[in-house]
Amino acid sequence: MKLTGAQIVCESLVKEGVEVMFGFPGGSVLPFYDTLPQYPRLRHVLVRHEQGAVHAADGYARATGRAGICCATSGPGATNLVTGIANAHLDSSPVIAITGQVARPFIGKDGFQEIDITGITLPITKHNYIVMNADEMARVFREAFHIATTGRPGPVLVDIPRDVFVEEADFHYPAKVDLPGYKPILRGHPAQVKKAATLINRAERPVIISGRGTIISRAYEELRDLAEKAQIPVITTLLGIGSFPENHMLSLGMLGMHGMAYANMAVDEADLVIAIGMRFDDRATARVSGFAPKARIVHIDIDPAEIGKNLRVDVP
Repeated sequence: MKLTGAQIVCESLVKEGVEVMFGFPGGSVLPFYDTLPQYPRLRHVLVRHEQGAVHAADGYARATGRAGICCATSGPGATNLVTGIANAHLDSSPVIAITGQVARPFIGKDGFQEIDITGITLPITKHNYIVMNADEMARVFREAFHIATTGRPGPVLVDIPRDVFVEEADFHYPAKVDLPGYKPILRGHPAQVKKAATLINRAERPVIISGRGTIISRAYEELRDLAEKAQIPVITTLLGIGSFPENHMLSLGMLGMHGMAYANMAVDEADLVIAIGMRFDDRATARVSGFAPKARIVHIDIDPAEIGKNLRVDVP
């Protein structure tokens, strides 16, 4: 069936199970806002500023584990999302940012409220799109949700010219995603797992450092099982708070610049650090060369780019 681009956006959001979105209307996205009343399942929360929309979407994603949706118009509306998109990127939050763009004939001509938002957000999104034809819309949204919510989660921006919102196209929502260049690694290498187990068995003063990755993957039980089976104290990063019960006898609280002195002392004296879903950022490590000087390092993370980035790792 033929639908407008705006209807295809709404249908795609419904297909992905979206129930709430956060936004602020403007000229380039008016066709989308005109269409929203046709879809009562999509609850729209009107904010007072676009930055509020993206932070609300980020908060929704953190609280639910589902993609948070925000919407803004072109130009200043889109640029007002940048801080929140960067925050979601650094904290691995699945956010879909929908932005309006000037009509296709005006792109590249410095028209009223034209901004290259895909170029601006390239370093702070997991991926972004500009949709130049309505018949690409369903595929783009299917891919956007897949990219944002799988592997290491992150924000995806979809930029849509105003005239694409009103252009008609056949609507077919893809059942599968075909992205040959995007294959998140979901299982640990068996040989490395055995090496890690050997180090754990031999360690006399091991500690676990649990980060936000534990929360994102809902690996609470697995973390607790490991800690209790091997009797290893658990320390958390700031974003890892909540991944392990703080009233547990093995909990040592938060480490780092703003953490507990005894947690930092435990890391300093450890002979093995098992880092789970954390990136060894400077708030946790301070001077990297002096971090856990007596320890071998086991680093478990879904993003290979994080392993060895800030700290030498013995078992990746």
